[in-house]
Amino acid sequence: MSSHVTLRQFRYFIAVAETGSVAAASRMLAIAQSAVTKSLQELEDELGQTLFERSSRGMQLTPQGHRFLAGARKVLGAVADATRVVETGADSGPSGTLAIGVTSLVAGYYLSELFSRFRRSCPQVELFVAEDTPRFLEHLLINGEIDVAIMLANALSEPQALVAETLTRSASRVWMAANHPLAELEEVTLAQCAAHDQVVLEADRIDELMHAAWARHQLKPRTVLKTSSLEAVRSLVGAGAGIAVLPDFLYRPWTLDAEHVDVRRLRDELPTIDVGLVWRRGLALKPAALEFIDVAREQSRSRRA
Repeated sequence: MSSHVTLRQFRYFIAVAETGSVAAASRMLAIAQSAVTKSLQELEDELGQTLFERSSRGMQLTPQGHRFLAGARKVLGAVADATRVVETGADSGPSGTLAIGVTSLVAGYYLSELFSRFRRSCPQVELFVAEDTPRFLEHLLINGEIDVAIMLANALSEPQALVAETLTRSASRVWMAANHPLAELEEVTLAQCAAHDQVVLEADRIDELMHAAWARHQLKPRTVLKTSSLEAVRSLVGAGAGIAVLPDFLYRPWTLDAEHVDVRRLRDELPTIDVGLVWRRGLALKPAALEFIDVAREQSRSRRA
């Protein structure tokens, strides 16, 4: 990578990649749109790569852009880790054990980077990870069998017994085959979606939140399949068996199915899907748990920076 690429360019690039537009990124960063545009152009010139496809639908990452995004997040993460070491001291971290709960979707799309950063920050802590359903993770938290969980934070069945802190919010979009009739539109309504067969992902209560959204709009779409496999959803949507309404953090355009699966914005506003930290209310968290929460917050801030 060129030595002339700056941390500021990393931050501006990540902001555009995660918001999907220069305008939204400039609002988030509280700077002028022209500064973001200039920074992106300088970055692409420096790398000799096109990182974004510009269209009326916004800024979409190219395959090279997706690869650069992964590297950019690692760079900012490493800077944050180095700052933490200087501020807290390399030998001042906690020890002991820490039991973390995670749901299957979050494990695949959020845990790996956080796990690595915590290991670097607290190498003397023995970390145990349990993957299970949201309901059972809540049971484990309330019983004190795990210390902290990473899961959907806005769909708890026992909110009075638990504390939830959101790390990332993800809007939902419509997944469809590239040749689907709705793909001709730049954005679609829930009513238009309801006229087509649905492939439903039964995982992490996403299906429950979507069912409530259909009910609020008095719509009853036909479901052709309910599955806990995201890969099955991708394959079936790509084959034209139906469409799916899913949160953005699950969409990975660089996978092999990407050439068959497209996404469109929803005109109707849906509640965001919030991934966050959850722990038992009133619990005096052990030092390792507090450190894990701090590392998770830092990772979340670095992604938004």
